[in-house]
Order: sequence, then C-alpha cells, then structure tokens
Amino acid sequence: MRIKPLPRWLQKRYAILWDKLKDNPFNFETAQKILGDKPEVLNVAFSQMRKDGWLEVSFDPNDARKRIYRLVPLEKAYKELAKTTKVKK
Repeated sequence: MRIKPLPRWLQKRYAILWDKLKDNPFNFETAQKILGDKPEVLNVAFSQMRKDGWLEVSFDPNDARKRIYRLVPLEKAYKELAKTTKVKK
C-alpha cells in the first residue's frame, strides 16, 4: 500500500469519519449521514482517499453491488508515509 498526503478537504472528512467510526467498517449511507455530503462529492472523496491509501474498500458479503469501507488508522498511514517520503539532507 502506498500512502500519499491528503488534500485539506479530504483531511477534514477523514477526521470527522475517524472521530465517529475509528477503523470500524461502514457503508456509503452511513458516511453520507455523518458528513452530510452529496453522493457525487462523497464518491469523489472516497475515490481519492482509496487511491491515496487512506481508505480500504471491500464488497458487502450480503450484496455484491454495495461496498464496505474501512479507514486506515493514522498511525499505520503515517508509518507508511514516513517510509515513502525521502528525507533531504
């Protein structure tokens, strides 16, 4: 997994979701209720968070058309980010 720093608009959403859910699994509807975002905005946010390594996605075992999401813990993400960030001397 390759972690990239999140833009501020995504950092805010990550922090809100983490405060409510920690690393517990959740669905799209739960995130939408917590954040109050329109579905289009949430789709873009989740896509970017997944691409940058901050969100894990799997299929819902009860309905393969739906997804289950899980936030990557900050400690794990920062450790991974530190490994991939080059230190300039």
